[in-house]
Amino acid sequence: MKTPETARPSAVTPTEVIDALADLHTRTVDALAGYEKMVEKAEPEFRPVAQQFRDLHSRHAAQLASLLTSLGASVDADGSFMATVNRTVVSLRAFFDEIDEDVMDNIRSGEDHVLRAFESVLASGPTQPYHADLMAMREDLLRLLDATRHLD
Repeated sequence: MKTPETARPSAVTPTEVIDALADLHTRTVDALAGYEKMVEKAEPEFRPVAQQFRDLHSRHAAQLASLLTSLGASVDADGSFMATVNRTVVSLRAFFDEIDEDVMDNIRSGEDHVLRAFESVLASGPTQPYHADLMAMREDLLRLLDATRHLD
């Protein structure tokens, strides 16, 4: 007797899903670190944009940390080495240049890393209990990127 396609056990282990979620959380925290510095250093007319990205990543980091904790995973609130790199890059840019809408290409590039992490976790295995939340977070980020598309 054949097992129906929908009843087959997943070849993905829960650990792979948790690892993908942890990577998404780390990338979100790394981005947040850069935006915190960017808000501090941004030109007044660009500061609201930097604050929107910071606030979005702050909310997402908290949601992802809560999700990981509920799955029994430990959460690293400091991110990775990239958090330090992001802070340093923003500080150096502020030293030599203004932090204004000219950084939008860099922001979009950095957000591509976060979006790829969303795609990885959504493709990593069964995410049904929190799939809608992950999709909503991803859509939040896409909407913000779209709303700032006119800046360069």
